[in-house]
Amino acid sequence: MSGSKYQSFIESSTINGANAPYIEAYYEQFLENPESVDPVWRAYFRGVQGADGYADVPHSPVIERFEKLAREPRLVVAAESGFDAQAAEKQAGVLRLINYYRVRGHQAARLDPLGLAPPQNVPDLDPAFHGLTAADIDTVFNTGTLAAADRLPLKDIIRILKSVYTDTIGAEYMYITETAQKRWIQKRLETVAFQPKIATERKREVLKQLVAAEGIERYLHNKYVGQKRFSLEGGDALIPAMDEVLHACAERDVEEVVIGMAHRGRLNVLINVLGKSPKDLFAEFEGKYSADSLSRAGDVKYHMGFSTDVEVAGKRLHLVLAFNPSHLEIVNPVVEGSVKARQTRRLDEAGQRVVPVLIHGDAAFAGQGVVMETLQLSQSKGYATGGTVHIIVNNQIGFTTPNPIEATPNHEVRTSRYCTDLAKMLEAPVFHVNGDDPEAVVFVTRLAMDFRNEFHKDVIIDICCYRRWGHNEADEPSVTSPVMYEVVKKQTTTMQLYAARLEQEGTVSKEDAEALVRAYRDGLDRGENTARNTLGLVGNKYTVNWGNYLKGEWDTPTDTSVSRDMLSTLNTKLQTLPEGFTLHPRVQKIYEDRAKMSAGDLPMDWGFAETMAYATLANEGFNVRLSGQDVRRGTFFHRHATVHDYKNGTRYTPLRHLSTEKYRFVVHDTLLSEVGVLGFEYGYSTTDPDSLVIWEAQFGDFANGAQVLFDQFISSGFAKWGRLCGLVVFLPHGFEGQGPEHSSARLERYLQLCAENNQQVCVPSTPAQMFHMLRRQMKRSARLPLIVMTPKSLLRHPLSVSTLEDLTKGQFQPVIQEVEKLDAKKVTRIVFCSGKVYFDLAQAREKQKLDNVALVRIEQLYPFPREGYEAALKQFPKATEVLWCQEEPENQGAWYQIKHRLSVYLQPQQKLMYSTRKGAATTAVGYLKVHQKQQEEVVNEALTGGKLV
Repeated sequence: MSGSKYQSFIESSTINGANAPYIEAYYEQFLENPESVDPVWRAYFRGVQGADGYADVPHSPVIERFEKLAREPRLVVAAESGFDAQAAEKQAGVLRLINYYRVRGHQAARLDPLGLAPPQNVPDLDPAFHGLTAADIDTVFNTGTLAAADRLPLKDIIRILKSVYTDTIGAEYMYITETAQKRWIQKRLETVAFQPKIATERKREVLKQLVAAEGIERYLHNKYVGQKRFSLEGGDALIPAMDEVLHACAERDVEEVVIGMAHRGRLNVLINVLGKSPKDLFAEFEGKYSADSLSRAGDVKYHMGFSTDVEVAGKRLHLVLAFNPSHLEIVNPVVEGSVKARQTRRLDEAGQRVVPVLIHGDAAFAGQGVVMETLQLSQSKGYATGGTVHIIVNNQIGFTTPNPIEATPNHEVRTSRYCTDLAKMLEAPVFHVNGDDPEAVVFVTRLAMDFRNEFHKDVIIDICCYRRWGHNEADEPSVTSPVMYEVVKKQTTTMQLYAARLEQEGTVSKEDAEALVRAYRDGLDRGENTARNTLGLVGNKYTVNWGNYLKGEWDTPTDTSVSRDMLSTLNTKLQTLPEGFTLHPRVQKIYEDRAKMSAGDLPMDWGFAETMAYATLANEGFNVRLSGQDVRRGTFFHRHATVHDYKNGTRYTPLRHLSTEKYRFVVHDTLLSEVGVLGFEYGYSTTDPDSLVIWEAQFGDFANGAQVLFDQFISSGFAKWGRLCGLVVFLPHGFEGQGPEHSSARLERYLQLCAENNQQVCVPSTPAQMFHMLRRQMKRSARLPLIVMTPKSLLRHPLSVSTLEDLTKGQFQPVIQEVEKLDAKKVTRIVFCSGKVYFDLAQAREKQKLDNVALVRIEQLYPFPREGYEAALKQFPKATEVLWCQEEPENQGAWYQIKHRLSVYLQPQQKLMYSTRKGAATTAVGYLKVHQKQQEEVVNEALTGGKLV
């Protein structure tokens, strides 16, 4: 700044290497409140900032300037500065001390109630580390940005810092780059040093919650000896934490809270948070179930979900606990999807009316990838839910391996210091808290809820506690963790510790506490819930009656045709782009072709038929939600649901403009995630039956990464939990010589999961089939998951096309018989197949001039279309050879899952044969020539040879 109007100020100031840290801290203070610094310094700092006024800037350039100035040989002390170099260094040390407590105080906090992970000795928190001595303890210093008086003695500053940052709360937030969020947390935490954390009446409520938390566990422990319940004992503070969540929601007029958690403490939460009847829980322990429950496969009690309405602080809240299998964190994206659907119904874009709460185990949170995928979704377009409150019940032991609050290098359970470190990628604040300090737990829970409300971001509460029993109540934990469990055996319960604390301060008497224990136990004896009474399922205008979808049958004939005029009208609207919008030349050609298809001048391709399915459904009042890693354009350049201006990159989605309803059609390109996104879409689909929800894998084999969702939710959710779901999954499938990774969608895996009409597996071979299949999914009254083997090369195959009449008069055909005029008396062989191989068979048959072979496509492999199959057999009464042909190896594809269905309806004179690639350990070969040779062999064998079953 040589020659500037500040030159004389610089030359007469004490800017040097000794006190540059103080000036940096002074600059921080200026950023928060410019009026709080000296006018001369204020003018200087504004000059440092430049013309942008008070906007925060990276401090590194500022620090570099200070260091540069410090190297100049001008060390003239200004008479008006009021301090010397030594005083400046002391002041800088105080400000550094404050900063280090904020950054590293959590390492010295008393977090472990067992005392097995004692607070660390952090050198940075020692005043001597910053040049401060006992002689400075009564010296008054500027407190900088500390939420306290502007000037305080050092001893008071240290007392505040220890109280806030190294007591039973360890706050991690200084990695957050948004200054406003850091300042907000600092103010909320540091101001607490001067006031009680919770009010007296709330303390009594917290004690009551702890009595309930401990009471239900002891009651079950004594009444149902040895039965699994996955006790919460040791993590009892979760119950008052959840109660605080509900109170915070009620105060903000939240309407629904959706909770996801694994089985640890689940029964406790069901009883004491959601208000499930103890009588119903006891019946489950005793094996007494309703007739409706016995009509399904069912599930163990600590996997079951629950929903009800409760009254909290005079407000009605709808509470939902999501069903969850033993795959722990897999419920995370499912909850988020369900929340998103509920928010969409309310047009609740900010997430103010529906709040997600996820309760985790420490080992699972750190170890399972679905946690990261769900966190990564939290701020992405189409998936944000206004911030999730995460509560970790950190009992320091995953299964049998001790899992300390602060992991050491090379520990078995994780690499990161804390189980929560994953959250730092979101810059989500983390509040570690000692579970044996219930007031601190309640305080940080309210803090977390307020943060979520203020900034619409995820926030983490890490309740550091312990597990009193083993992984389940039949387990003996001291076998693998003898040291820990020797301490646990002697540990006084959280309720007893807190009751003694309140008794000592005079808030409650010993008799009061004992009365609460008796009252809760007596209520359980009567089968009554004294912790929380529910209102039952009251419902509101957003409630969905899923009973309407239990009555429908999957095979009910459904009219899915659409008039020609309607198709033309809708396509005209879709072709209308904003004025001046320039399409890419290749996309322009696609649009021109679609105009011809709409007029009947060109056969329809897959992209047109699929778009028309969405358009007609949206026009009829259904919502459509399509997601995947490249679904706007389509992995194979066929969809173009969103188009881009070729000149300026502006995006436009024509299907969104068919209706004024905001969410009538939405399409989202997602992050590179399978399990996270599919779980989200499953949760969305189970919450909104009137939305066609589709997830498309970039290639079919990518769904491997989400196999848990297919196994535990999509295929079995209704059998276990009675949860209906209309989710559609697109899995591109077909053998084109692209190698083992992008040929097979593993059709056999989905067929293996089929039973009891639980889901549909379809392989459409024409655009019209795709059109009618998607419309049928929404037009009929049943809701079943739909797994679709979608095409790749077929998208542009000259034979795989349809006409307008196929849409205006047709419907989905589970079985497509021959369209050629074959002489039925000449047909001796019927070849059944699915998908792309049909066209290879048809071309080869024509080339070889075979008139004795009929080709029949089975487009719906499950539920198996028995009537259509029998009709095809009867069409050719002279046929003695019935053959199944598939591109996939013998041990894959549909063959092993379908051969028994093919054989059961054969006539005595008919024999069943098959043609496949030979069994293989991989899905396909990696060499194009080998692939082509194999394909030719499969096709020729199907037409003229075949292997006998």
